[in-house]
Amino acid sequence: SMEQQHFIKYPIGIQNFESLRREGYVYIDKTALVWELANQGRYYFLGRPRRFGKSLLISTFEAYFQGKRELFKGLAIEQLESDWKTYPIFHIDLNAKQYNSREALLEILNMHLERWETKYSCEKYKDRSPEERFIHVIEAAYEQTSMPVVILVDEYDKPLALNLDNEELQDEFRGILKAFYGVMKSCDRYIKMGFLTGVTKFSKVSVFSDLNNIDDISMWDRYVTICGITEEEIRNNFDAEVEQLAISAKMTKDQCYEELRRRYDGYHFCEDSIGIYNPFSLLSTFNKKKFGDYWFETGTPTLLVNLLKQTSFNLYDIEDEAISSDLLGSVDSMKVNPIPVIYQSGYLTVKDYDSRFKEYHLGFPNEEVRTGFFNFLLPIYTNAKQNPTQYNISKFIREVENGQPESFMTRLSAMMADTDYRIVGEAELYFQNFLYVFFRLLGIYVEVERATSDGRSDMIVQTSDYIYIFEFKLDKTADAALQQIEDKGYAKPFATDLRKLYKV
Repeated sequence: SMEQQHFIKYPIGIQNFESLRREGYVYIDKTALVWELANQGRYYFLGRPRRFGKSLLISTFEAYFQGKRELFKGLAIEQLESDWKTYPIFHIDLNAKQYNSREALLEILNMHLERWETKYSCEKYKDRSPEERFIHVIEAAYEQTSMPVVILVDEYDKPLALNLDNEELQDEFRGILKAFYGVMKSCDRYIKMGFLTGVTKFSKVSVFSDLNNIDDISMWDRYVTICGITEEEIRNNFDAEVEQLAISAKMTKDQCYEELRRRYDGYHFCEDSIGIYNPFSLLSTFNKKKFGDYWFETGTPTLLVNLLKQTSFNLYDIEDEAISSDLLGSVDSMKVNPIPVIYQSGYLTVKDYDSRFKEYHLGFPNEEVRTGFFNFLLPIYTNAKQNPTQYNISKFIREVENGQPESFMTRLSAMMADTDYRIVGEAELYFQNFLYVFFRLLGIYVEVERATSDGRSDMIVQTSDYIYIFEFKLDKTADAALQQIEDKGYAKPFATDLRKLYKV
């Protein structure tokens, strides 16, 4: 009934499978894939953006390997599993605090190791290195239970990801983790399964280089749905919620589905796969009965900003980026190309694949990410001391729509005037990036003429009554810019258009 619907419990931020099931939260059944992974291979890595359900997935594996059959009542795995054995489990969660020193990482590992050593009375090695202690406790667990062990690692790369700009610390962390995870290779005969999750994949010189037997399932079509929610899952699990949402948003149910798709769908973790919805944003929307940029609000991409500052990256390329499959899976060339990290963090997704050149074409997954991304970048490119940007944008749009180029150009100059662009790259690149971010946010139909060989950019902005042709020049006169619009005939396509045309 309608009354009951209000009591649907959405597992927002709930990462423990057992408490989720015992307390009656809604659960999208991923257990058929869980069973398949647990019974078909041995070592896996899964990369997904933050807030995509990775911790819950790890916790689901844990409950399954603990043999807690009662938690899986009514789920797909019930039909697949008959034995429900109990295995010793080593669950490592590196989601913790700031990793700002070697000691911080060792402390976390030590905390896990002490707990296990107590459980399997194996304290006599506690002065040894973390990897040695790990080996001994795995052997002890195997001997005491006569069962192979399961190793589950949540956010395996967190210490590395938090220190992308600190080469020295990176190397120390990499050394510690490489040896620690390498135990999976040396203790292979005692292990039933190892499953690691994270956001980024540090490849070539990576913490995995000893583990050449690990299956990276991040871009396997078979497992694209293991985290996140599909359209079919929404229709099967939340159809009544969509109906409720439509009522409070004053739209039809079909329009509501369309709006959900536009805002939260569109993640493709490999070529030609179905779209995946961001689970956090989707559930938050149902919970609050209101559309919002929930995923973006829960974590700001500071890493991204530092990256864009360090690399002289032209944002124009971000929506028209072709990248080889080797590069996409790695973050080792980050200083040269920030795109892999931007992709792995969930700000870009696979739009297309060119099999001839083995190249992926990337773009923003959806509206939430696109607007969130530009809204986040704008204050960095404008005067960061105060942030009247949203106010400026709405004023600017009104002036564009009312045909007042003098006003909006004055406004634009003011926004750029007191910015210290030394912190955001060289001058020319800074101006290009600023204008790009600004115009992408205008929300009106903006056609950006792509840069030509000499690197300059023209923009064409169209509203229902006006057309503006922009030509930007650095350290040259306005006349030179207008002359170029004339010489190159940029206005020709609009010769028969009845709207008023401005050359700016």
